[in-house]
Amino acid sequence: MSSSTAALVTAVIVFGDSTVDTGNNNAVATMLKSNFPPYGRDLGAATGRFCNGRLPPDFMSEALGLPPLVPAYLDPAYGIADFARGVCFASAGTGLDNATAGVLAVIPLWKEVEYFKEYQRRLRRHAGRAAARRIVRDALYVVSIGTNDFLENYFLLVTGRFKQFTVGEFEDFLVAQAAGFLAAIHRLGARRVAFAGLSAIGCLPLERTLNALRGGCVEEYNQVARDYNVKLNAMIAGLQSSLPGLKIAYVPVYDDMLNLINNPSTLGELYIFGAVLFSFFTGLLSQIICFTYAGLENVEQGCCATGMFEMSYLCNEKNPLTCPDADKYFFWDSFHPTEKVNRFFANSTLQICLRELLS
Repeated sequence: MSSSTAALVTAVIVFGDSTVDTGNNNAVATMLKSNFPPYGRDLGAATGRFCNGRLPPDFMSEALGLPPLVPAYLDPAYGIADFARGVCFASAGTGLDNATAGVLAVIPLWKEVEYFKEYQRRLRRHAGRAAARRIVRDALYVVSIGTNDFLENYFLLVTGRFKQFTVGEFEDFLVAQAAGFLAAIHRLGARRVAFAGLSAIGCLPLERTLNALRGGCVEEYNQVARDYNVKLNAMIAGLQSSLPGLKIAYVPVYDDMLNLINNPSTLGELYIFGAVLFSFFTGLLSQIICFTYAGLENVEQGCCATGMFEMSYLCNEKNPLTCPDADKYFFWDSFHPTEKVNRFFANSTLQICLRELLS
């Protein structure tokens, strides 16, 4: 990336769930962890990322001239000097609804915000008040959250939300929670936010497995994701007009995911196009983005174990069925993408950020 573009971003600051958690759950008393092999297999170590390698914020950070790994705030191996250039507050298993975090005893979103406040106090002591204010103001914020609210909470019938709300009302409730969160981080100094919509949650391998009698993706869940995304997008548009200086880029993960699932062989073509387009805007080194020309071979099961239901401790190094080459797969386990797909999502998100947040 050109030095002028990279200089616009002081840090990558991350909120959300397992799609972006770089290791905070390692420090939490929960069963939802991934700090053991074969997680991290292609990264060289199991860091707590729910992937065989890196996550989208890691690739985004590297492309912006920042470190290639965004450190987890609760990782004792890192300190405030590291966090000044990037920090992750996300927690696998959490959601916009506080009740979602309670299902697996993970960090609720309000606590992620509290950690952000604590981080700012530490940053002021480390860098001084003016420098800390600039880091916070000029950071790029990445938010990915919401899947667990439906699949771990509402549709799993464990919290009582299904009795309290219709699914449409629950969508409205979550969008209101998202608006409150965005207003909170805006008050704390955030100005440029990339907010991911829901993916095609009915096409996750675990949901396909549970839908075995009918086969294929769970269309009801995908429809919920589409409806929620429409409401989320409308909320984002309204919020930007009411909060001074706030810029929010909606990231259409649903469309990107479904396009890859329906056209898996085109991933290489998309990488090539993405690299050319991204380089046109930024001068980004092509090897950062364009790393493969091969498409995907499996978009229905995960690479780890059978790929049908395993995640966290069920995805372990003792299982002999784990695939030898994760690059052929969309999913690493039954819920999370491979590093190859995460790189694509990072590229797509960065292009949106360049148009809407960093121009």
